[in-house]
Amino acid sequence: MTDTTAMFWPMIAHAALVFILYYLLSVRRVAAVKSGSAAAQQFKENLSEPEESLLVHNNLKNQFELPMLFHAGALAIYATNADNIITIVLAWVFVISRYAHSYVHITSNRLRYRRPLFMIGFAATVVLWGWLAVWLATS
Repeated sequence: MTDTTAMFWPMIAHAALVFILYYLLSVRRVAAVKSGSAAAQQFKENLSEPEESLLVHNNLKNQFELPMLFHAGALAIYATNADNIITIVLAWVFVISRYAHSYVHITSNRLRYRRPLFMIGFAATVVLWGWLAVWLATS
């Protein structure tokens, strides 16, 4: 429906979030080692994450769960030419919700705020896939 690559920008923005989280994880792990609360060796098999980096580590793992469905759906929508202003807005809603979810997760980690942010991204992804199904069924 669109002849642009606008669907890729939310995907790039999400990848940027993942890169930021990897950097933050490294910074927090180095700080844990320097403070003596963790030993560098414990990262060899990473069986236990220090408290200083645990929330970032957990959030980073979250970026390879639901977001994988988002990325696959976004690519399928683009490849089938099913993208339009609504799907692009939904993709941005997903990404903005991931940034907000990550912020809450690695700071206060309050489920009261984190869960609704997750559900916004979840709903956006479900609607993207629903649109893809409708598009394919009616094309």
